[in-house]
Amino acid sequence: MTQETLTSFFGWMTVIDFGILLFATLAIFVLRDWATALHARMFGLDPAQVRLAMYGWLAMFKVLIFVFALVPYIALRLI
Repeated sequence: MTQETLTSFFGWMTVIDFGILLFATLAIFVLRDWATALHARMFGLDPAQVRLAMYGWLAMFKVLIFVFALVPYIALRLI
């Protein structure tokens, strides 16, 4: 596998991951009450706990995108 192929792979992976993150963020904000109520009923949690879990998931997903997609892409571009 060539460096150009890896750079392209990590670049597109970063774009796709940020697209998924944007979609998930918009869905959570638009469907906040419905999604919170649904997950609170499904898992027997307090709605406040569900909101914290959703925002924690968004934060963790963003960190994982940076670590496993964006940083390797930038490193390959700098080589």
